[in-house]
Amino acid sequence: MRLLVLGGTEFVGRAVVEDALERGWDVTVLHRGTRPAPEGATVLHGDRLAPDGLAALEKGEWDAVVDTWSAAPRVVLEAARLLADRAGHYTYISSCSVYTYPSAAGSDESWPTVDADPGADGTEYAADKRGGELAVEAAFVDRSLFVRAGLILGPYENIGRLPWWLNRIARGGPFPAPGPADLPIQYVDARDLAAWTLDATEAGLSGPFNLVSPPGHATVGELIDACVAATGSGAEPVWLTPEQVAAAEVEPWSQLPVWLPPGELHDSLHGNDVSKAVAAGLRCRPVAETAADTWEWLVSIGGTAPQRPDRPAVGLPAGAEERLLAGRA
Repeated sequence: MRLLVLGGTEFVGRAVVEDALERGWDVTVLHRGTRPAPEGATVLHGDRLAPDGLAALEKGEWDAVVDTWSAAPRVVLEAARLLADRAGHYTYISSCSVYTYPSAAGSDESWPTVDADPGADGTEYAADKRGGELAVEAAFVDRSLFVRAGLILGPYENIGRLPWWLNRIARGGPFPAPGPADLPIQYVDARDLAAWTLDATEAGLSGPFNLVSPPGHATVGELIDACVAATGSGAEPVWLTPEQVAAAEVEPWSQLPVWLPPGELHDSLHGNDVSKAVAAGLRCRPVAETAADTWEWLVSIGGTAPQRPDRPAVGLPAGAEERLLAGRA
């Protein structure tokens, strides 16, 4: 397979490139040159926001394209139009955020999506991702695949969710753990996302697929336990009720990454039906493996994960942990 990856140097894009290279595929990456691409890939440089940002792609043919773009849909539209006659298939890494809120627990790919314009300069994340889907579909029609990812974790994470938990737990001692411990969570390891995406791309699958772990794959408690085991710190979780978290004025998701209390938002983000992707071969590794491998990677780079400039840092602000622990006591 001759694969073109638009991006390919960070998190999901990097996982896709590394997996494709392990398969022996001929991989080309187009990126800005701010970070090194995986060894073995053919490297092209271009800033997709610049007027001539796609100049390096004016020649060449590929069996498939994988695009991870997350901002202005018009950038995806420009790439898809340019490549429509020289690439066999186009996979766009989208998001479950494209669904109108609130989506019901157990909803599948038929749930209504937000309004979006494929030629827009960028508005907000959900509309941008849906606009990217429409942009690809306009140029590639039934040769287009939309990977609607949920929460993504694993090595190379540049959002900071799992790295924050691992680093906090590595410090040891009692730490606040938002409960209930048996609350189910849905996420996908970036490497499992990459493997499924490449299999689906090679098979020529088209249309939308929710891509996240099946319900029941992991719980908050299992994630916390996996982080304790991975770091070997012996840190002790102090379990808190959602009411105790709220009383301490701590925000779910952003200040306590991954976690959402039971309710409408939890159902929307941690209750997606992924039976379509499972039927098409999705396999998710155990949470213990994701935590252990992410910790190994973090240690190898000195403990500080890269941070995407377009995303705010996550984790508890100063004083919040003390409020949480005091509220539990």
